[in-house]
Amino acid sequence: MPGWKTVVNPQRGIAFDVPVDWAVKSSGWVTYVAENGDPEETPLVGFAAPAILKENWCRSDDDGNGTQDDTPLASVGSRAEPDARDTAEAARENARLWVYGSYAQPAKEKVATGAAKPFTTKSGVTGSVATDTSTGADGTGRCAYDGKATAFAFENPAGETLSWTFVGVRGVDDEVPEPTVRKILGTVRLVDGAP
Repeated sequence: MPGWKTVVNPQRGIAFDVPVDWAVKSSGWVTYVAENGDPEETPLVGFAAPAILKENWCRSDDDGNGTQDDTPLASVGSRAEPDARDTAEAARENARLWVYGSYAQPAKEKVATGAAKPFTTKSGVTGSVATDTSTGADGTGRCAYDGKATAFAFENPAGETLSWTFVGVRGVDDEVPEPTVRKILGTVRLVDGAP
């Protein structure tokens, strides 16, 4: 995309473009969400080599542990899906877990799960895309907002299932507009995995 930045996950052979105001992290950077209060911080879902928009968009110490936690406005990244039965399942589960983990905990019923639909990117990568949202997430912290996630799952030439996911806050003035999410999604492409 002319004027945008390219994000590459060399381990998975995935690249995509983001607008210039997004911060592109290193390929070894991993972002994930876990169940609140899990002492092990076991990831529910995560992705690597992300790009993040307004990393310190909201800052609070909601759990009272004395450490300020940052809530970004939005982030996007990619990963492998070794346990997925197909691309539709991978897309639905990714979107659901990101919305639940980031915005709806502990209320699973606040997550609206969208159907997985066929999608093809501009470079010809075909797969399934699903979007989930949370509504009425009533967390007590000052950074408690509703959110959305759009996940695109696809196979590489080796037959491995991979995914790209956008996750962001919704219902706020600076929410990332859906056309921008779709424009980023459209740039997803397979690249040589060698760094």
